[in-house]
Amino acid sequence: MSTVPEKVEPLAGLTYGEPVWEIARLYPAQGCWSEREYLDLDTNRRVEFSHGYVEFQPMPTVAHQRILFFLLRLLDAFARVHGLGEALPAGVRVRLWEGKFREPDVVFLKAEHLSQITEEYWDGADLVMEVIRRSGSDRHRDLVEKRAEYARAGIPEYWIVDPEESRITVLTLEGKRSTEHGVFARGEQATSRLLPGFSVDVTASLAAKR
Repeated sequence: MSTVPEKVEPLAGLTYGEPVWEIARLYPAQGCWSEREYLDLDTNRRVEFSHGYVEFQPMPTVAHQRILFFLLRLLDAFARVHGLGEALPAGVRVRLWEGKFREPDVVFLKAEHLSQITEEYWDGADLVMEVIRRSGSDRHRDLVEKRAEYARAGIPEYWIVDPEESRITVLTLEGKRSTEHGVFARGEQATSRLLPGFSVDVTASLAAKR
């Protein structure tokens, strides 16, 4: 049987319920983080890094994670059968360029590029997937900001899975610009240009959230 701990009197000079500001002061101020300090940050939260700033991402919902793992299982199985490379879920830091890290929902590197993997992060990727959350800021980040960033980083293929609009958009790199390989709706198979033969049933992927 659990018991509620008694409220103890605070030490002299301290106020009960106040944030522990001293802990915050152990870390750099926003805009002053280095790559090394970011990589040394030990947390179970998804944290991305942009030129001195750390960006804490919202915790994913169960529905989001179900779609993510549905996609990961398909991609991982296809890659393993054909010996194409490695796919992993969110939690992998991907260095887009110096001073810029993202943590895509699903990341993939071709077999010939596996030397870009370190224990701390991947130095780029060949394919990334993002499952969009509902909030306006998250939608803008995945649809606009990350589209531009992944293209700038030279990532050949970017899948945007949009449960709210019931579609999967597959973007491929043409020179330095991302272009639509296809926008796939329910009842269709989303296909990859980077990985011929790989496809995802849009209806099944969206149903995975239940």
